[in-house]
Amino acid sequence: MGRLTGGDPSLLRRINSAVVLHALRGAETATLTEITRITGLSRPTVEGVVEGLMGAGLVVEVAAEEGVARRQGRPARRFRFRAEAGHLLGLEIGPHRVAAVLSDLDGRELGTGEREVDESAPADERLEKLRLTVADLLRRAGVARDSLRAVGAASPGIVEADGTVRLGTALPGWTGLALGERLRRSFKCPVLVENDANTAAVAEHWKGAATDSDDLVFVLAGLSPGAGSLIGGRLHRGFGGAAGEIGALHLLGREVTPESLLSTTGEPLHPLDEQAVTEVFAHARQGDAQASAAVERFIRRLVHDVAALVLALDPEVVVIGGWAAGLDGVLEPLRRELARYCLRPPRVILSALGEAAIATGALRLALDHVEEELFAVEGTVTARR
Repeated sequence: MGRLTGGDPSLLRRINSAVVLHALRGAETATLTEITRITGLSRPTVEGVVEGLMGAGLVVEVAAEEGVARRQGRPARRFRFRAEAGHLLGLEIGPHRVAAVLSDLDGRELGTGEREVDESAPADERLEKLRLTVADLLRRAGVARDSLRAVGAASPGIVEADGTVRLGTALPGWTGLALGERLRRSFKCPVLVENDANTAAVAEHWKGAATDSDDLVFVLAGLSPGAGSLIGGRLHRGFGGAAGEIGALHLLGREVTPESLLSTTGEPLHPLDEQAVTEVFAHARQGDAQASAAVERFIRRLVHDVAALVLALDPEVVVIGGWAAGLDGVLEPLRRELARYCLRPPRVILSALGEAAIATGALRLALDHVEEELFAVEGTVTARR
């Protein structure tokens, strides 16, 4: 966006509206005088903007307290941002479940829902389960579908900017699926689709284990792990959305597949069989030699995969999530081995959000979109009185 000129009145109004909205959102309530002081705009400008925002349903006048009115005469009019003026959805589409989280325009959670899905379910069945989950959540929350301002959706695989899954081996019929287009048929608002590890990284930075760090790697640990990373607080997707696909590192001269690492029988495990993996870890804790060797192979591979990202990105924090994060004995070996491999070992911590991380990060993507639409003012443009 370029600098304003005298011929930009509509743009000027939009920027002033964003400035006032941002000020109101940052305060519980505010008077016209307080908004004028915060924004630096003239009082007539603030009055006009506030009236326009009230007409759009984004701002409401707060009723004065009776006691204050009697003691001090007529109090100054106070206003607040209407976070309830719209709603956001975060969606997770996974191998074993679909999930949804609903919030207001402040990102305040209003409800969640989920449904189990068989790992072999075709794409149409999986998306129908998601549709039913969303419909049930909106009904329970008493929220109309047309009040949705944006929807974020998280999916396994490499996701193009338009929401097409370029490669998705974790879900049947997922490679080549025009997921963004399919979801947009169900919603009249913008739909943003992102890789699940990426959304989990965003969630941990927003309200999880890494709120104090702008440089982090989130590892969605499993037989074929994935990772999402934030650099300087911004999601790093890579040129084609494939950044963090560390589950493919075994292809670089290493022929043993991840499914074979935890096998105690010589037969590869099914990539999505979490129960079988849990049993291998349980047997290892009980002293089973074969299981212990399998766990050691798994952790060694996970360490190599994570170390590759750590050496390339030098994050402050590595957050471990996914089902492997719930297995005893993963964290300490990772810390110990990363200290050996990495020039500057990062902090290694467990996800604070657990299985909610993926949908929560998708919700944050929707919130980012709305904030950009309603509140953002680029640095090259300043509000004018």
